[in-house]
Amino acid sequence: MKKILSLLAVIVVLFSSCSNDGNGQLIGVQNRQAWYDLDPYGMLYVKMGSYTMGPGDQDVPFAQTTQSKTVSVQAFYMDETEITNNEYRQFVYWVRDSIARRTLGEAGNDNFLVSQDIYGEDITPGPQVNWEEKLKYDSPEAREGLNEMYLPENERFYRRKEIDTRKLMFEYYWIDLREAARREESREQGLIDRSVFIKKDVINVYPDTLAWIHDFTYSFNEPMTNMYFWHPAYDEYPVVGVTWKQARAFCIWRTQLMNSFLVNEDVPMVQDFRLPTESEWEYAARGGLSNSPYPWGGPYIRNQRGCFLANFKPMRGNYTDDGGFHTVRVGTYNPNNFGLYEMAGNVAEWTNNAYDESAYNFAHDLNMDYQYEANDNDLPALKRKVIRGGSWKDISYYTQVGTRTYEYQDTAKCYIGFRCVMSYLGRGKGMDVSTE
Repeated sequence: MKKILSLLAVIVVLFSSCSNDGNGQLIGVQNRQAWYDLDPYGMLYVKMGSYTMGPGDQDVPFAQTTQSKTVSVQAFYMDETEITNNEYRQFVYWVRDSIARRTLGEAGNDNFLVSQDIYGEDITPGPQVNWEEKLKYDSPEAREGLNEMYLPENERFYRRKEIDTRKLMFEYYWIDLREAARREESREQGLIDRSVFIKKDVINVYPDTLAWIHDFTYSFNEPMTNMYFWHPAYDEYPVVGVTWKQARAFCIWRTQLMNSFLVNEDVPMVQDFRLPTESEWEYAARGGLSNSPYPWGGPYIRNQRGCFLANFKPMRGNYTDDGGFHTVRVGTYNPNNFGLYEMAGNVAEWTNNAYDESAYNFAHDLNMDYQYEANDNDLPALKRKVIRGGSWKDISYYTQVGTRTYEYQDTAKCYIGFRCVMSYLGRGKGMDVSTE
């Protein structure tokens, strides 16, 4: 009997040692992928913190649209500079190439399509674009099969064969988590399919280059319209002429571009790129300085040598004393204490938030984020989006960190650009490292 019991004990021990149940203990799921924080290229880390949001000085024009409010912001990454023409052009070229590949694939060249999405870039059913196949626009096959992507003969200038930018349409998706939260009760009862919260939009991605002309009546800005977006001389200048919707589409594309690469490398995905909330933008612009009117401190707009500290309109009719005329190359002026360039001046920047004069009164003090997704049937006032930072054509008041104004989400201006942010995964850099 003792021999039998000993044999059973040995079998139990062997069985337990080979199993993955933790010997009946709570040990969590084992062999999970390790996560190593990766700083996105071109972005800087902004630690979490709280600050007094709003103007640190009197409201000079008595606009009464800003108040003071203490808010807290979680850690996040932010683009070191505004998105440049060349960076946005990567998005435009991606859309162009994806349309070209699909066009050739549907015309009979199966090499440009695959039966299923192996890149994680598309959620639509059916064949997907094959990015592994090389595409040469000067090849006989492309010249013949892509005629519809170019301007028709009667619209060409001096017979130049150019891409018809009106056809650069980007189809993208996002999940409306706020709507899902609002309909929580129905969802719990199983009355709502999750797919209703997956939103779709199709948008033209090419910037409005004519913004340089229609923004300023009786002003000679034709050279900027002709050259600003596509010429190499302006590659490192901030992109302008993009709507709030185009900026949001860029963020979604950038997220999928990064996550598609990580999935193929069997690495966990990152958090979404997005437009900054109004509270994140101001927190980052302050650079850790409390109650200062400008990113560099203040209250002065010149340094000790008398040079202007940002690109804006310094005096009546005088746009040049600050060293710029229109926009300037990103990184021209000194960064703030967080290392972020041109948080004041150069171009104003889209934020994610809807504009409401009294938002500070009812928005939460935890990651303050007032949103309203306007539909076509909504009142125009609800489509207003907050812009921050002032631009090359604004007076210094609009370059102050606490000044807020707005523009409509479907308009494009030659003085508005944007930069992206990404929420940090965890409490903060170095805070989740074990000390044992």
